[in-house]
Amino acid sequence: MTQGTDGGTKGGNGWLIGGGVLLVLLLLFIFQNTADVTFKYLFWDFTLPLWLGLLVTAVVAFVVGQFALMWRRHQRRKARRDAR
Repeated sequence: MTQGTDGGTKGGNGWLIGGGVLLVLLLLFIFQNTADVTFKYLFWDFTLPLWLGLLVTAVVAFVVGQFALMWRRHQRRKARRDAR
């Protein structure tokens, strides 16, 4: 990467901008779906607004993804440490 005039790197904000755009699109999708729906999970039945179900699903998916990334980093560090 090339350095900009401010000492930072050019193009380093691409992931941040892309993530922000995806977040805005996800939030637009979530808040446009406001109907009440019945969720069935195993033997539970409950009614929630669809936006809330989508938001909970998105947050859980994000948390699981972060745990997967942490586990992968840990495995890489462990492999590097054992290779020494």
